[in-house]
Amino acid sequence: MSIQEKGNISIHTENIFPIIKKFLYSDNEIFLRELVSNAVDAVQKIKRLGSLGQFSGEVGQPLVQVAVDKDAKTITISDNGLGMTAEEIKKYINQVAFSGASEFVEKFKDAKDANEIIGKFGLGFYSAFMVADLVEIQTLSYQDDAEPARWVCDGSTEFEITEGTKTTRGTDIILHVNKDSEEFLEESKLQEILNKYAKFLPVPIKFGTKTESVEDGVDEEGKAKYNDVEVDNIINTTNPIWTKAPADLSDEDYLNFYRELYPFSEEPLFWIHLNVDYPFNLTGVLYFPKLKNDFEMQRNKIKLYSRQVFITDEVKDIVPEFLMLLHGVIDSPDIPLNVSRSFLQADSNVKKINNYITKKVADKLGELFAKDRKAYEDKWKDIGLFVKYGMISEEKFYDKAKDFALVGNTKNELFTLPEYKEKVTALQTDKNGTLVYLYTNDAAKQDAFIQSANKKDYDVLVLDSPIDNHFINQLEQKLEKTSIKRVDSSVADKLIEKDEQNEHVLTEDQVKEVTTIFEKAITKPGMHVEIVALHPEELPVTITMDEFMRRMKDMAAMGGGMGFYGQMPDNYKVAINGNHKLVSKILKAEGEEQSNLAKQAVDLALLAQGMLTGAELTAFVSRSVELI
Repeated sequence: MSIQEKGNISIHTENIFPIIKKFLYSDNEIFLRELVSNAVDAVQKIKRLGSLGQFSGEVGQPLVQVAVDKDAKTITISDNGLGMTAEEIKKYINQVAFSGASEFVEKFKDAKDANEIIGKFGLGFYSAFMVADLVEIQTLSYQDDAEPARWVCDGSTEFEITEGTKTTRGTDIILHVNKDSEEFLEESKLQEILNKYAKFLPVPIKFGTKTESVEDGVDEEGKAKYNDVEVDNIINTTNPIWTKAPADLSDEDYLNFYRELYPFSEEPLFWIHLNVDYPFNLTGVLYFPKLKNDFEMQRNKIKLYSRQVFITDEVKDIVPEFLMLLHGVIDSPDIPLNVSRSFLQADSNVKKINNYITKKVADKLGELFAKDRKAYEDKWKDIGLFVKYGMISEEKFYDKAKDFALVGNTKNELFTLPEYKEKVTALQTDKNGTLVYLYTNDAAKQDAFIQSANKKDYDVLVLDSPIDNHFINQLEQKLEKTSIKRVDSSVADKLIEKDEQNEHVLTEDQVKEVTTIFEKAITKPGMHVEIVALHPEELPVTITMDEFMRRMKDMAAMGGGMGFYGQMPDNYKVAINGNHKLVSKILKAEGEEQSNLAKQAVDLALLAQGMLTGAELTAFVSRSVELI
């Protein structure tokens, strides 16, 4: 019987080709992913039919081949899978695939399995027309007495079905590449796309051949001889580690896989093997990279797959924001392949996956902390940033992480949040019952302030990562009656207000006189003089910026929506220690000596805060030389 049929594809909506080009596929290299995935699907189906006893013929070695012919300007994707009859071509190619983009999305909502639509010659097949102006199918079905069939279409709604020439089971898709897409006739380009999308497909993908050196006996000196041989260029690993059971894998397997994904990276700290089949399907391996304090968001390092087909490395909606710092692979057939971002955001499976991954990561960190605290503390420098980021951005993560998040002080001791509260409550509770945590974001620069706090037996935390501003705000909201102040936001006596006060040695008139002297000595704007009674050994002059004001300015600088504060001029408190002997000396001095001493004391305080620069620094150095 000879098959001969021409016809029109019935279309209920506008022409589907512009829709395919714009709506479904923003990236034209996707055509290769779709056609290779379809071929893999056809091969897996024949294997399944064989194992179920529904196909008695020889299944053979599963294989998909990609070939390019530069002269003929064709790309051919061949498989030894199910094949199709002429009737099946009509059904899959002319009806299912052409049912329109709007119906596609409707169908997708009800489909239990992405492959029902995108699988065997679903819409994915038509991505071929993004690069080809003529597409030909040559196919032979596995069914008994099936005849080979050929289908051809030039990207209009017209098609032709005739008798085919294929003599072995399976399907060849031949793309006659259009003028705009001739870059895809370059072998290196196809190799690159296959490496990206097909690296872990479950059926071997052959793309031409490659030369390999193999050992072939020994020479006269007994050294190994090598011969070059041509072998199939199989571009994929068909059983990547995420498809295996964790019990069957060693640490070295996980590390080797990491090296394969990220060839030039430092070794990861540890990893999490994901494996869940209810209420959704998800497998994968996530690695914790070494982050340190460089908050270059190493995003787009997690690769998303669906049944071992690479989809994207923009996983923003599937993976919680703070986990974008992780590296690795997630594979889920429950994530649609080609739908828009807004669909992803609204998809309930995606939300469930997001929550599951958050829980899994929190459980892993909690387990590492409980199992070997010392090892966990050693890693804290690398994972601290990540944990804090999670606590700020995810409520559920905060609830778990508060038990394994650590804070470190200037003595290099690490504490959990409950431990730290216990450590400082007795000494660092102010007269209103508020617990005050002190911190430095630059221990070297703020050393004088840290030493003053230490003299009072106050503890000082080190919070110097790029994210700590936000972390401090989060802790203040979460911790009961707790205030967090930078150690240089006031003099030590005023950081934690207590009932007991130091006695003032100055009279009221002397306070006024000292205020006037120092106001004249200060040339910088926004400096407000205040005479305070401190311990005589504290510095004579201390310059500080109010905690609230400085924090708002820091957040404005980081783009934290506090722009209004960023516009405000800087305001500083100049605390003059009325009990210091230098103040008595200044009161006794006269004329130029008095103003020089006051200037010198103010400049020393500015120097301590890194605020003395330019001509003022030069003048200070000259004055210091004269005073020696």
